Parts: sequence; C-alpha cells; structure tokens
Amino acid sequence: MNDLSAFPITGKWPARHPDRLQLYSLPTPNGVKVSIMLEEIGLPYEAHRVSFEDGDQRSPEFLSLNPNNKIPAILDPDGPEGEPLPLFESGAILVYLAEKTGRLLASAGQERYQALQWLMFQKGGIGPMFGQVGFFNRFAGREIEDKRPRDRYVGESRRLLGVLDAHLENRDWLLGKTYSIADIATWPWVRNLIGFYEAGELVGIDDFPHVQRVLAAFLERPAVQRGLVVPSP
Repeated sequence: MNDLSAFPITGKWPARHPDRLQLYSLPTPNGVKVSIMLEEIGLPYEAHRVSFEDGDQRSPEFLSLNPNNKIPAILDPDGPEGEPLPLFESGAILVYLAEKTGRLLASAGQERYQALQWLMFQKGGIGPMFGQVGFFNRFAGREIEDKRPRDRYVGESRRLLGVLDAHLENRDWLLGKTYSIADIATWPWVRNLIGFYEAGELVGIDDFPHVQRVLAAFLERPAVQRGLVVPSP
C-alpha cells in the first residue's frame, strides 16, 4: 500500500482508506463529473468535502494539489507505474479514469475522438457559458441594471443548447447508442442550468426537447443518482 503522507493535502483531509482513490470535491457540476464517473466504473474511492464557505479551496494544503484552487481534484495511490498520481481539472480526470479502467472512452478509433470532441465542447462552451448565466440570473449579476451582459450569455447558451438538441435528434447519447465521458461531463451542467441556476425559462428550455429527453435518461441512471450527492454534507 502506498504511503500518501508525503502529500500535504492528506494533513488537512486524512485518508481513512489510503489504498483508495482520494477525491476532493463538492457536488457542483464540475465536481459531480468525477463522482459520477467513479460510481459508473465502480472504482473504490474516498470523498473529502472542500468547503467554499470555509475557504478550503485557498488553503495551502489544497493548493499543493491544485494551484488553480478549483474542485475537483484527486490523489490516486495506484497511479501510473504504481506511483501515487495527483491530478486536477475535471476533463483530465475523466480521461485518466477512463483509460485507467478501460471504461466509457474507446481506446482508439473514431468513437474515441468523437467523445473527446464533445468533452471539449462542454469544457470550452457549455461550462463557461452556463456558469455566466448562473451568475447573472441567480447571484450578484441580478443587481446589474444593464442586462446586456446577461443577455449575451443567455443567447450563447441557447445557441449551445440548439447544437446539442439538433445533434441528439436521433441519438440516445452524444455518441449515439454509446454512453461516454462526454455525457458525464455535459449533463450535470444542463441540470444545473435549469435547476440550481433557475434559468430554464430564461433560456427557453422547452425549445429543446431532445436535450430534455437525454437529461431525463441521464438522471435515471443509478450511478448518476449516487454521484450527484458526493461528497455528502
């Protein structure tokens, strides 16, 4: 069993099960990508809650693992060559876990690159744009009288939803019949947009029936339901 004591983050969040993958996260759209992935692939892990209210993400211990002070991050005691691997950025973690287990991402061929293209679509478009809509609709942005910034992000979010909806017209998942890390990356953000951000009416979600259909199928998966509440309060 690898000794994780050399990693400062274990001083703040001690590993009760140091043989398991250590997850440092919150149940946000980016955070649950990794917990859902872990539940889908069945890899044993130990979850640690990073409290934004307490400023945990700015603590020296957390910054030693992720200098960008964002969740999620992982510490895998059984990394490449059997050495512990610290890793941040949700997209990188999804690819790593998929390749580690041979699950939810093809090892080669067209399907692999199609999955990666939709993963990048989420990372470069859906996440940033939906997050801005959330800021302007639910949080401090409501106090800004000039609605042009909000409307700019709402318009771009509608465009992105339209891209998804057209693509999904005759597909079960982003890759057709194949469920992949692209879906795990995308659907927590759609759920958050119309749920926590309360922006469903604002973006006209009823105009995107295929998006709603696939989101519903995603939320019915038992692994998704488990991963959405990790770490528990």
